[in-house]
Amino acid sequence: MSVLPSLGNGKITVPGILQRKSGNHSQNSTPQKITCLTAYDYPTARLLDEAGVDILLVGDSLAMVVLGYESTLPVTMEEMLHCTRAVRRGTRRALLVADMPYGSYHDDPAQAVRNAVRFVKEAGAEAVKLEGGERRLDLISRLVDAEVPVMGHIGLTPQSVNAFGGFRVQGKTEEAGERILRDARAVEAAGAFSIVLESIPRELAARITAEVKIPTIGIGAGPDCDGQVLVIHDMLGMSFGHRPKFARRYAEVGEQISRAAAEYCRDVQQGTFPSDAESYHASAEQHAAPVARRG
Repeated sequence: MSVLPSLGNGKITVPGILQRKSGNHSQNSTPQKITCLTAYDYPTARLLDEAGVDILLVGDSLAMVVLGYESTLPVTMEEMLHCTRAVRRGTRRALLVADMPYGSYHDDPAQAVRNAVRFVKEAGAEAVKLEGGERRLDLISRLVDAEVPVMGHIGLTPQSVNAFGGFRVQGKTEEAGERILRDARAVEAAGAFSIVLESIPRELAARITAEVKIPTIGIGAGPDCDGQVLVIHDMLGMSFGHRPKFARRYAEVGEQISRAAAEYCRDVQQGTFPSDAESYHASAEQHAAPVARRG
């Protein structure tokens, strides 16, 4: 049972997520960890929402796990808005966060604000997520001033895959770790309500979590963060290619889909589907009617 303040129906809010960190719990109790999963469509959103997931993230990861691209870079604003609308229709309790795709906030700050507002106004998102630390300080502040809650994202930022030379663990040296720590402080100072820490050493994530006053949500950052996020396709065994070390599989839905499809093909080819019980039948009157002969 969530200890978060609600809107009267158990709805999770941005202030409620913040209070997970500030201590909306008794002095002797352990803060409740934040749960976050990605969702890209109505049925998945509805199932995750009813299961009690705190935050549903319409991640730009849909570029890879849904649309089949090699990175997150090609996904467009319109594709992200389309999926966010679908997830909105399946979400009642969870906080809905949408990723701002590559190119939607990298050039003109005014255009970035307009794009973020589109996620809220047109698609029903309750917050947006964007990548980057110190270099995004001004933009995050602008979005917060525009009353768009922001989730930050530092460490391995997939939209920087070309600059990084691939999907590599970040912050492994003292210098790199200090840089990521500065990024975390900048995101907090700009007014973000939480920070995703991706693919950084556990020890660095623990230090950041202890130093900042906003919740940290880890993905490949160890167990000491204030919460965790996974890509739903990784969690359910529906992704292809490289399997990240941190992507624990809780089910093998991909195998079940393949097996079900193979059984369906077999039954159709053998004539056992559909059966008589799965077919519609004519009325007795129709059966009694003579069949017209062609001369």
